[in-house]
Amino acid sequence: MIGRVNAFREAVVSVTVRGSLAEEEIEAVIDTGFNGSLTLPPSLIEALGLPFRRRDRAILGDGSETFFDTHEAEIVWDGHPRAIAVDSADTEPLLGTALLDGCELTIRFVDDGEVFIEAMNDSRN
Repeated sequence: MIGRVNAFREAVVSVTVRGSLAEEEIEAVIDTGFNGSLTLPPSLIEALGLPFRRRDRAILGDGSETFFDTHEAEIVWDGHPRAIAVDSADTEPLLGTALLDGCELTIRFVDDGEVFIEAMNDSRN
């Protein structure tokens, strides 16, 4: 998969997210401090028709605690459909390290630099 570095020096990739009501290609910022799969804003979760799964809690980087809803979606990852958990958050879409497991991530941190995500050939894939 190939993405780009935006003007804010964020590594961004496009992924297709499928729900029961719709399918949409979104741009998500790669967040290596987030160990989940994907966060989406509640309005997009509703528009896609992502089914609710559970309520979770997390400890943020500043030590504070937050609660959020987790939903289920299918994404197209490296050309293949993949079921994932999607966390609801009032922020831009974030792609976490759970999706990067078993992959090599290369980022060229320059204006419009390339972002490469490539599956590794090991036993985790």
